[in-house]
Amino acid sequence: MKLLRRVLLTILAAMLVAVGGFVAWANTPARPSPEALAAMKTTAGAKVSADAAGRLIFEPVGAATGVGLILYPGARIDPRAYAPVARSIAEQGSVVLIVPMVLHLAVLSPGRAQDVMEAYPDIRTWAVGGHSLGGAMAARFVHEHPGTVAGLVLWAAYPGASDDLSQSPVKVLSISAARDGLATPETIAATRPLLPPGTTWVTIQGGNHAQFGSYGTQAGDRTATISAAEQWNLTAQATAQFLARLAPQP
Repeated sequence: MKLLRRVLLTILAAMLVAVGGFVAWANTPARPSPEALAAMKTTAGAKVSADAAGRLIFEPVGAATGVGLILYPGARIDPRAYAPVARSIAEQGSVVLIVPMVLHLAVLSPGRAQDVMEAYPDIRTWAVGGHSLGGAMAARFVHEHPGTVAGLVLWAAYPGASDDLSQSPVKVLSISAARDGLATPETIAATRPLLPPGTTWVTIQGGNHAQFGSYGTQAGDRTATISAAEQWNLTAQATAQFLARLAPQP
């Protein structure tokens, strides 16, 4: 019995160490760059704030489409890293809410878009989207909540095989980068059958995986041949135009 107790205690200790290591790893996200932090400030075209749940809110100051985008960050990436793109989208008319995730991993809380929609009932038309793993979990939300949102926005992301949306009526925008070393062009092409036939496809020539946000380089990625600012601008423009098309007609 003493030997069994020692074995069980050893196993328990090893499990606690493993869990503690995982939590410590997950709680060290890629930090936002100085440019991202600078984009957390209100401008003449967009108001930037945060709500009680820690969501980052980017609202248009002028003419608005009436559409809201719920954005899921990539794995272990600080939500503020997406401020440059989010603020630019807001300046072009749509609300963007960036949602913090449990342990900075969207796979642990893919249903958070539902909480956002309930918290902001004045926004009638919604899209959900995300970068990398965040985009994959946004696709999962659409798959598990059919008819809830009008659009899905994927930045360097694609749905898993179990989240096949090929027959879904949802409007989809997929933005990828030609020099992405993680969500590679080959992977994006191979997963096209999982999205609806009417999906809008955009490829950013010279862009890479990390430059969809602003948090530095990422292991396994390729070197971009365009500036981060150019990739942010292209991403924001394509996303804003897509969201505007979702707006209800007068």
